[in-house]
Amino acid sequence: MQFGLLHPADQITLMMERIYSYGMTTTSGGNLSILDDNGDLWITPAGIDKGSLTRNDIVCVKADGQVVGIHKPSSELPFHRLVYRTRPDLKAVVHAHPPALVSFSIVRRIPDTRMLPNERKICGEIGMAEYALPGSEELGQNIAAVFAKGIDTVMLENHGIVIGGPDLFEAFKIFETLDFCARLEIKAKRIGKPILLSEAHYETVAANAEFQPATFLPTGYSSKERELRREMIKFIQRSYDQRLFTSTQGTFSQRLGQGSFILTPHGMDRKYLDVDHLVRVDDGKVEEGKQPSRSAKLHEAIYELHPHIDSIMIAHPPNIMAFAVTDDAFDSRTIPESYLLLRNVPKLPFGSIYTAPREAAANFTKDTPIALVENNCVIVTGQSLLNTFDRLEVAEYSAKAIISSRCLGDIVSIDDKKIRDIEEAFGLA
Repeated sequence: MQFGLLHPADQITLMMERIYSYGMTTTSGGNLSILDDNGDLWITPAGIDKGSLTRNDIVCVKADGQVVGIHKPSSELPFHRLVYRTRPDLKAVVHAHPPALVSFSIVRRIPDTRMLPNERKICGEIGMAEYALPGSEELGQNIAAVFAKGIDTVMLENHGIVIGGPDLFEAFKIFETLDFCARLEIKAKRIGKPILLSEAHYETVAANAEFQPATFLPTGYSSKERELRREMIKFIQRSYDQRLFTSTQGTFSQRLGQGSFILTPHGMDRKYLDVDHLVRVDDGKVEEGKQPSRSAKLHEAIYELHPHIDSIMIAHPPNIMAFAVTDDAFDSRTIPESYLLLRNVPKLPFGSIYTAPREAAANFTKDTPIALVENNCVIVTGQSLLNTFDRLEVAEYSAKAIISSRCLGDIVSIDDKKIRDIEEAFGLA
């Protein structure tokens, strides 16, 4: 989908549906706007259910103040106008109250974006605007004052967040990423102290960011490949809807044959990926005109070393990632399902997937189908798309249960004898 070619009313409707359905705002909370090239300001209406907006509900405010539409514009129209006047380079504004970011706003703190490698770059500098009455000119002035410093992301004291961008998707991407950082930091602090990346870590990422493999032009696509592409898209979108992926982060691959696999592209919105966006890799060469995930070399190494693996996922869901950004170890011996699907879950060094992908890939034996990478990601392997997705889901749900249990009492893991019983009963011994 070429989101930017949609009418502003359709863009706002689609994005608000996305924000509301993922629990990032309430029926009455939040507002989105787009400044059109002709000076029209399109904005969500006041007092209309955010869970059932249609394109006809979106209000157009002309440059002269004339309101076109069947509703009144959002009561927070004043600060949207001030943001656009202050920063003519911005063409879209997202304002909402996701619970994790509200938690930070009511303690007057900004989430730390240095727990994972890409979040700091996506979110940029983040400011804080002083509290003022919602919908007031004073609130608008407070927000605009921070935007005037060249900052695009503004936390509001005891309120929520405002983000400006060159278009609505770019603003949403920052919004979603910062909300993820907030949720991750909260989860991590429930089990330990978050470890932050150093400049040396960022230099390692930057040194390995360039990926320019040789290309090839496919002569055709087998029925097997077409079916796998269709299935991959279903699981990628399901992963996004279950918040195991974010819009631009999360990688899925599937083996096609010897030296050949299909992979998600780099940087594209996971919500609207389609079969033609997926990238085929054959013997280290990638489909012409496409940009594969930067983890392609790691996927290739895992498939090369392990014939029993046919599918791989790399993701960053907040509960399991809380163990990747702290010193806490993740123990799968919580319930039989967790141990059966996850077994041993080692934690690999941060830089290993960049500087030594084959050594990192060697860890994925039959007894180790999943691994955390310090301050980076979780890597899951399996015998099929469904098996791999199931493992990621179980890892995230198990981590969530462990984090929640910390406030209830001491965790009692399944002991060694009971683990041996599980292994014998299910043929794992």
